[in-house]
Amino acid sequence: MQKIRMYFQESYDELVHKVSWPTWSELQASSLLVAVASVIIALLVYAMDYSFSNLLSFYYSIFG
Repeated sequence: MQKIRMYFQESYDELVHKVSWPTWSELQASSLLVAVASVIIALLVYAMDYSFSNLLSFYYSIFG
């Protein structure tokens, strides 16, 4: 039981005193970057899906 208590005390101490937390503006900038990258990747996947769908429809209409 003592080991578990020590683990939680050390974890708390590390989170409070040793971890460098981002500022609010850094957090907003990072969140914006992730959101923009997610939209770009989603659009890229949509374009690939749309292209392959049309390509396969064309292929099947010729050879199917």
